[in-house]
Amino acid sequence: MTQPGPTSRQTQLRQSWMRTLAMASRPALERAWAHWAPQPAVELIRGPQAGLVMVRSRIDAGGARFNLGEATVTRATVRLHGGPLSADSVGSAYVLGADLEHARLAAIFDGLLADEGQHDRAMANVVVPLQLAQTQRDAARRAEARTTQVDFFTVAREHE
Repeated sequence: MTQPGPTSRQTQLRQSWMRTLAMASRPALERAWAHWAPQPAVELIRGPQAGLVMVRSRIDAGGARFNLGEATVTRATVRLHGGPLSADSVGSAYVLGADLEHARLAAIFDGLLADEGQHDRAMANVVVPLQLAQTQRDAARRAEARTTQVDFFTVAREHE
Protein backbone atom coordinates (compact mmCIF):
# COMPACT_ATOMS: atom_id res chain seq x y z
CA MET A 1 0.00 0.00 0.00
CA THR A 2 1.38 3.42 -0.94
CA GLN A 3 1.59 6.31 1.46
CA PRO A 4 -0.64 9.29 0.64
CA GLY A 5 1.19 12.30 -0.76
CA PRO A 6 1.55 15.57 1.06
CA THR A 7 -1.60 17.56 1.58
CA SER A 8 -2.07 20.75 -0.34
CA ARG A 9 -1.53 22.65 2.95
CA GLN A 10 1.83 20.91 3.50
CA THR A 11 2.77 21.66 -0.10
CA GLN A 12 1.84 25.33 0.32
CA LEU A 13 3.88 25.60 3.52
CA ARG A 14 6.94 24.06 1.87
CA GLN A 15 6.55 26.31 -1.19
CA SER A 16 6.43 29.30 1.15
CA TRP A 17 9.60 28.43 3.06
CA MET A 18 11.42 27.38 -0.11
CA ARG A 19 10.55 30.72 -1.73
CA THR A 20 11.88 32.48 1.34
CA LEU A 21 15.13 30.50 1.31
CA ALA A 22 15.58 30.99 -2.45
CA MET A 23 14.95 34.75 -2.22
CA ALA A 24 17.17 35.25 0.85
CA SER A 25 20.66 36.60 0.44
CA ARG A 26 23.54 34.20 0.81
CA PRO A 27 25.05 36.25 3.69
CA ALA A 28 21.75 35.98 5.60
CA LEU A 29 21.75 32.19 5.16
CA GLU A 30 25.44 32.01 6.11
CA ARG A 31 24.72 33.93 9.35
CA ALA A 32 21.79 31.65 10.17
CA TRP A 33 23.90 28.52 9.57
CA ALA A 34 26.84 29.91 11.60
CA HIS A 35 24.49 30.40 14.57
CA TRP A 36 22.85 26.96 14.23
CA ALA A 37 24.15 24.67 16.97
CA PRO A 38 24.65 21.81 17.04
CA GLN A 39 25.09 21.51 13.29
CA PRO A 40 24.29 18.13 11.77
CA ALA A 41 26.76 16.51 9.39
CA VAL A 42 25.94 17.47 5.80
CA GLU A 43 26.32 14.93 2.99
CA LEU A 44 25.99 16.21 -0.57
CA ILE A 45 23.72 13.94 -2.60
CA ARG A 46 23.54 16.07 -5.74
CA GLY A 47 25.35 19.26 -6.59
CA PRO A 48 25.42 22.00 -5.92
CA GLN A 49 25.45 22.50 -9.65
CA ALA A 50 24.39 25.31 -11.95
CA GLY A 51 22.59 24.88 -15.24
CA LEU A 52 20.08 26.47 -17.54
CA VAL A 53 16.30 26.15 -17.59
CA MET A 54 13.94 27.33 -20.29
CA VAL A 55 11.54 30.02 -19.11
CA ARG A 56 8.14 29.68 -20.75
CA SER A 57 5.37 32.24 -20.95
CA ARG A 58 1.90 32.68 -22.38
CA ILE A 59 0.41 35.34 -24.59
CA ASP A 60 -2.23 37.26 -22.58
CA ALA A 61 -1.79 34.84 -19.61
CA GLY A 62 -4.00 32.23 -21.25
CA GLY A 63 -2.94 32.04 -24.86
CA ALA A 64 -0.32 30.06 -26.68
CA ARG A 65 2.87 29.19 -24.83
CA PHE A 66 6.23 30.35 -26.08
CA ASN A 67 9.85 30.09 -24.94
CA LEU A 68 10.78 33.41 -23.39
CA GLY A 69 14.45 32.62 -22.79
CA GLU A 70 16.85 30.79 -20.53
CA ALA A 71 17.69 31.38 -16.89
CA THR A 72 20.60 30.12 -14.81
CA VAL A 73 19.46 27.99 -11.87
CA THR A 74 21.52 26.25 -9.20
CA ARG A 75 20.31 23.13 -7.43
CA ALA A 76 21.50 21.11 -4.48
CA THR A 77 20.29 18.08 -2.53
CA VAL A 78 21.76 17.18 0.86
CA ARG A 79 21.28 14.55 3.55
CA LEU A 80 21.64 15.64 7.17
CA HIS A 81 22.96 13.19 9.79
CA GLY A 82 23.43 13.28 13.53
CA GLY A 83 22.86 16.08 15.97
CA PRO A 84 19.35 16.48 17.35
CA LEU A 85 17.65 15.28 14.14
CA SER A 86 14.79 12.80 14.56
CA ALA A 87 16.24 10.78 11.66
CA ASP A 88 18.37 11.40 8.59
CA SER A 89 16.73 14.20 6.70
CA VAL A 90 16.93 15.17 3.03
CA GLY A 91 16.67 18.73 1.75
CA SER A 92 16.64 20.11 -1.79
CA ALA A 93 16.79 23.59 -3.21
CA TYR A 94 16.73 25.41 -6.53
CA VAL A 95 17.80 29.04 -6.62
CA LEU A 96 17.94 31.54 -9.46
CA GLY A 97 21.51 32.36 -10.44
CA ALA A 98 24.81 30.54 -10.13
CA ASP A 99 25.53 30.84 -6.39
CA LEU A 100 26.47 27.27 -5.39
CA GLU A 101 26.76 28.04 -1.68
CA HIS A 102 23.32 29.68 -1.62
CA ALA A 103 21.75 26.52 -3.06
CA ARG A 104 23.64 24.30 -0.58
CA LEU A 105 22.56 26.39 2.43
CA ALA A 106 18.94 26.55 1.23
CA ALA A 107 18.96 22.74 0.87
CA ILE A 108 20.37 22.36 4.39
CA PHE A 109 17.60 24.49 5.87
CA ASP A 110 15.01 22.62 3.80
CA GLY A 111 16.33 19.41 5.38
CA LEU A 112 16.06 20.93 8.85
CA LEU A 113 12.53 22.11 8.10
CA ALA A 114 11.60 18.60 6.94
CA ASP A 115 12.65 17.17 10.31
CA GLU A 116 9.78 17.24 12.82
CA GLY A 117 12.17 17.83 15.72
CA GLN A 118 13.86 20.83 14.05
CA HIS A 119 10.98 22.32 12.04
CA ASP A 120 9.66 24.78 14.63
CA ARG A 121 13.15 25.99 15.53
CA ALA A 122 14.10 26.48 11.88
CA MET A 123 10.87 28.35 11.19
CA ALA A 124 11.26 30.65 14.21
CA ASN A 125 15.00 31.31 13.91
CA VAL A 126 15.50 31.31 10.14
CA VAL A 127 12.41 31.45 7.93
CA VAL A 128 10.25 33.94 9.85
CA PRO A 129 13.07 36.54 10.23
CA LEU A 130 13.93 36.14 6.54
CA GLN A 131 10.26 36.56 5.57
CA LEU A 132 10.01 39.69 7.71
CA ALA A 133 13.13 41.18 6.09
CA GLN A 134 11.80 40.32 2.61
CA THR A 135 8.42 41.90 3.41
CA GLN A 136 10.14 45.09 4.57
CA ARG A 137 12.37 45.14 1.48
CA ASP A 138 9.36 44.62 -0.81
CA ALA A 139 7.42 47.42 0.94
CA ALA A 140 10.36 49.79 0.49
CA ARG A 141 10.58 48.92 -3.22
CA ARG A 142 6.83 49.47 -3.67
CA ALA A 143 7.06 52.83 -1.90
CA GLU A 144 9.97 53.86 -4.11
CA ALA A 145 8.04 52.80 -7.23
CA ARG A 146 5.00 54.82 -6.11
CA THR A 147 7.11 57.99 -6.04
CA THR A 148 7.58 57.65 -9.80
CA GLN A 149 3.88 57.10 -10.53
CA VAL A 150 2.31 59.67 -12.81
CA ASP A 151 -1.36 60.56 -12.49
CA PHE A 152 -2.27 61.43 -16.08
CA PHE A 153 -5.65 62.85 -15.11
CA THR A 154 -3.96 65.39 -12.86
CA VAL A 155 -1.50 66.32 -15.61
CA ALA A 156 -4.39 66.79 -18.08
CA ARG A 157 -6.37 68.96 -15.63
CA GLU A 158 -3.47 71.31 -15.06
CA HIS A 159 -3.56 72.29 -18.74
CA GLU A 160 -7.27 73.09 -18.78
